[in-house]
Amino acid sequence: MQTIFSGIQPSGIPTIGNYIGAMKQFVALQEDYNSYYCIVDEHAITMPQDRLKLREQIKSLAALYLAIGLDPEKSIIFIQSEVSAHAEAAWIVQCNTSLGELERMTQFKDKSLKNKRAGVSAGLLTYPPLMVADIILYQTDLVPVGDDQKQHLELTRDFVERFNNKYSSGQPILTLPEVKIPEEGGRIMSLQEPTKKMSKSDKNAKSFISMLDEPSIIRKKFKSAVTDSSGIIEYDPINKPGISNLLVIFSAFSGQSIDSLVTMYTGKGYGEFKDELATAVIAVMEPIQQRHAELLKSDELDLILDQGAESARKVANKTLQKMKNAVGLGRKSR
Repeated sequence: MQTIFSGIQPSGIPTIGNYIGAMKQFVALQEDYNSYYCIVDEHAITMPQDRLKLREQIKSLAALYLAIGLDPEKSIIFIQSEVSAHAEAAWIVQCNTSLGELERMTQFKDKSLKNKRAGVSAGLLTYPPLMVADIILYQTDLVPVGDDQKQHLELTRDFVERFNNKYSSGQPILTLPEVKIPEEGGRIMSLQEPTKKMSKSDKNAKSFISMLDEPSIIRKKFKSAVTDSSGIIEYDPINKPGISNLLVIFSAFSGQSIDSLVTMYTGKGYGEFKDELATAVIAVMEPIQQRHAELLKSDELDLILDQGAESARKVANKTLQKMKNAVGLGRKSR
């Protein structure tokens, strides 16, 4: 059975874009893969965080992993900072990655420009090697991500090929991962600026729907979503990005194809469409929110995370030792 790995930062509540683009896939994929799902809290501190709030968000995200349907009997669910091999392997990755590769990362360029006045941490530049380490430690075959993460997967693949070519004398030391992007919904756009990706860090709260938004808020945000003046429901991402984005969301939550939705709403207005879209999203999100609240009140969550960290350490430490042996760290090979 092949291995799958994915992680989400606990830097805020995930949006329905995160759910469609990555988290929704997790549940189906755990049936057919050795699955590792991580809360990547070390990535979160590349930007300033309130320590108490960060800890709340770590547990909240872990609870969401379980609430969407991840099964600890089928998936290993853990917190990144509780498996020290991630930080150790990231240093080996950094020492085998060029500065030019890191400076070309689009997210580094974007975030460094936005935060220029406050100063940019070195971690913002070097967090891609930590992401590489996250993936390679579990000998990952497949990484389910949104299409905005393709560049980081390319960096991972480049590193694996370089490391294996340089240090292995026979069998490859590290597994070359493949990226898995959903055919539809890999990039959900802002409700207020539909040419821009939906983001939980957007200053305009109307632009995204959080997975923990109350039903009344979800309905209100869809009602105010930007469309166009034609009133015709059709899929045309270039000329009609607003309604096209809403169709992608509706399809992901209803299970109906975009074509069938277009046919269903022929002759109907945006108001009715948005209201029924909200109903479809609420029908999926409300049970998730209820389960999330139950988990945060019980001891079950901590037990699952303790077991997950222990299981992850066993696998990650084996790969880390192979990497240390390859580059010559320590007094002797083990």
